[in-house]
Amino acid sequence: MTRPLALVTGGVKRVGAAIAARLADSGYALALHGNSDVTPDESLAEKLKETGCEWFCFQQDFLAEGAAESLMDEVVGHFGRTPELIVNSASIFGQDDADTICEEEMQNHLRVNSLVPVLLTTALHQRRSVDSDRACVIHILDQRIRNPNRDQLSYTLSKQALAGSVRTLAVACADRIRVNGIAPGLTLTAGEYGEEQMANITAMMPLDRLPNPDDIADTVLYLASGEAITGQILYVDGGANLKSFDRDFVHLGKD
Repeated sequence: MTRPLALVTGGVKRVGAAIAARLADSGYALALHGNSDVTPDESLAEKLKETGCEWFCFQQDFLAEGAAESLMDEVVGHFGRTPELIVNSASIFGQDDADTICEEEMQNHLRVNSLVPVLLTTALHQRRSVDSDRACVIHILDQRIRNPNRDQLSYTLSKQALAGSVRTLAVACADRIRVNGIAPGLTLTAGEYGEEQMANITAMMPLDRLPNPDDIADTVLYLASGEAITGQILYVDGGANLKSFDRDFVHLGKD
């Protein structure tokens, strides 16, 4: 029996790697994408070996013209079929605000975080047969799309644009694809948060907890199998979207 194929952008590191590992465990073949580094992190590599998953890594710079079409062509060329699932996890993250935003920064964020995921969705739609089962696309968003703050302006706007595409693409592509989104809260850090600060931020959450990568991976599997679900955004954030924060989390909980 042929395994269903999942394309996970940004799928070799961090949250993308956790999603890829869960999909491998669930019987998917994997097309993994990386911007420049296409080497799976250690835990993902172990999972790929353990499961005997069929997989391949594709390098593609999403700032390049035609990146979405090129990546889809490479995936189809390698595996000989279109994916049954795309998880748009790749993104860039900047620190600009209303005083420092510039055209180039804004364009880069919109291209990587919104334009390419949308074009990957439509590229899949164009290649899927109306006679086949519906494929599924899941955009990884951010809980701040509901209650934005003033920080990381280009990033926030680009994720809001991608969130806005969920319902529109769900309607436009409904004959061949389901489209949904996942909006995580603070999940993985790069050492910029102190232990006490993380404890203080956690205490701000209605559920008194922050999400972990497994929570997001579980939600990907739920939406991937939910054949009656489309046009929805699920918040996986400990309840962060139920509150409004003046600043990004990195600025909070220090006192």
